[in-house]
Amino acid sequence: MLTADSTVTATPKAPKTLHEAGLGHDLIAQLVLKTLHLSGELTGTELSARLGLPFFSFEPVLADIKAQHHCEVSGGALGSLSYRYRITDAGRSRAMLFMEHNHYVGRAPVPLSQYTAYMHSFKQSAKRHVDRISVRKAFSHLVINDRVLDQLGPAINAGHSMFVYGPPGNGKTVISQAIHNLLEGSLYIPHALEVEGSIISFFDPVNHEPLPEQNVREGLDLSDDYDRRWVLCRRPQVMVGGELSLDQLELSYNPTMGFYRAPVQAVANGGILVIDDFGRQTCSPRDLLNRWIVPLESRVDFLSLQTGQKFDFPFMTLMVFATNIKPQDLVDEAFLRRIHYKIFAESPTRAEYFEIFENCCRENGIEYRAEVVEKLLVDYYRPRQIQLRGCHPRDLISQAVYLAEYLGQPAALTPEVMELACASYFVDDRESAVSYA
Repeated sequence: MLTADSTVTATPKAPKTLHEAGLGHDLIAQLVLKTLHLSGELTGTELSARLGLPFFSFEPVLADIKAQHHCEVSGGALGSLSYRYRITDAGRSRAMLFMEHNHYVGRAPVPLSQYTAYMHSFKQSAKRHVDRISVRKAFSHLVINDRVLDQLGPAINAGHSMFVYGPPGNGKTVISQAIHNLLEGSLYIPHALEVEGSIISFFDPVNHEPLPEQNVREGLDLSDDYDRRWVLCRRPQVMVGGELSLDQLELSYNPTMGFYRAPVQAVANGGILVIDDFGRQTCSPRDLLNRWIVPLESRVDFLSLQTGQKFDFPFMTLMVFATNIKPQDLVDEAFLRRIHYKIFAESPTRAEYFEIFENCCRENGIEYRAEVVEKLLVDYYRPRQIQLRGCHPRDLISQAVYLAEYLGQPAALTPEVMELACASYFVDDRESAVSYA
């Protein structure tokens, strides 16, 4: 059930019955018994909080469990909400049988159909066009030329997919992360999903950032609570790198626990998925892109249960492939056509390099001296034909700070310190002259 809200257009509304929750009697009975098995005894209010459902929506299930002598009322007053429900020996045996099937205990799952309906509603409400001003504000902490920014803006508006490529050290990863700053708003994320009787653990505390409770209730009538099976979160940003494997793009089934975990692209739904170091994975770029060809074009993914049953899953993720390998060296023209935007993160100009150096000095509380940077370029970079990279100022100043700490001196930008920092940072392949004296 969805209702209007000022934070996001659609807020899941608390179901009044299990039918409105989209869940069956047996699934809730299992959850109630497993929850009581682990806790021993809970009030109606506490049980409601554990399941994330209004008490009166599952009270008939609890009444059946009591009638079967799987739980009993051990105390309480003023109505069933305050009663203390205690599991019996027969109920504990029954719960153990349920645990053999799956160990999932927590908020009741949201049916896939309700999640899909929510995401389609979110897609409509989340449409927002960025302009030059908002793009420059989001990237204000970075030194990036206007040409690159004017390519990023339309790509973000398209909400499709993009390559961010170029030489190493020019901020492709940081650019990809900064795109997240332009994804304003929030969305509700279910703790778990139910698909054909199977449970998928969905909310990921590592990649999902819950918003404060007061934001959840903003715009809601206090007498009409929202569905506690969902968590209001910031739009997610998920980043994976060379460790990414094809297995992570499918449902992960734990035979011991008896339930699934969502794949990375599902966790990133409604937000951004950054594939960092694309082309460095153990699987081939072709295999990775083959897996995403259909979702990227149709915005629908296809996942499979252990039984082999396939089901549609909404794919509403902004994909960013960051790589220092030329895209044409990774995939062929047919694949490149499906990645609509190619953003080249070029090396900084001389003026941009100086600006980055100044910003890094400011961030580290070091006095900026342009003449030292000039000497660095003339005496060190030029003889060795070192290309300017956006990461150099940050890394060299970091080297200087640790060097000063080692020498027991205040950090400062001096020619001597920069020379020592360069000596330990760059690889110098020039052979020294051999002396036999």
